[in-house]
Amino acid sequence: MGELRMKSYNIILASNSPRRKELLSRLGVPFEVRVLKDIDESYPADTPVSEVALYIAGKKADAYRQVMGEDELIITADTVVIVGDEILGKPADAADARRMLKALSGRTHQVTTGVCMVAKDQDRRFSVTTDVTFKQLTDEEIGYYIQTFKPYDKAGAYGIQEWIGCIGVTGLNGSYYNVMGLPIQRIYQVLKSLGVMTMCE
Repeated sequence: MGELRMKSYNIILASNSPRRKELLSRLGVPFEVRVLKDIDESYPADTPVSEVALYIAGKKADAYRQVMGEDELIITADTVVIVGDEILGKPADAADARRMLKALSGRTHQVTTGVCMVAKDQDRRFSVTTDVTFKQLTDEEIGYYIQTFKPYDKAGAYGIQEWIGCIGVTGLNGSYYNVMGLPIQRIYQVLKSLGVMTMCE
């Protein structure tokens, strides 16, 4: 029976997201969560919407570079929901959440996650995009979801793993886990390429 062996990097997940923590833990990778406060997540107005997530993840990674240890591998990430040419961030309130869900209703949108994996001797940066299609959502469905699940901490005002994803998502092209907030398959591939994770008999 095979087993997983780990290199000596101490892996740091630079995110408070419970979903990212859950997804990374599924790899069987020992890691700790470490979050720096007050990182500037702004971006130039002329940044293409498809590049915003990686730009912000890069700013997070550069902030951690200043304080990281010699044997640490930092993972930063940022996820954006894109509909047309608009980025939908986290809703400010119920009215904003309703506006976002109405914008997604009956359309295909993109979820892009930018990821940076940096150590003193490594710097891997990539983004992953998934196409998500929603059915036409009724006002009652939108209202029920917002009232019951209060998706104010989620980009685009929804979590695909929640009720709205179960009843609303009719199509998915790409990584499901990317929509949850972390393209875990790509992270696994990078860890393997770095020799951090190896399978042995």
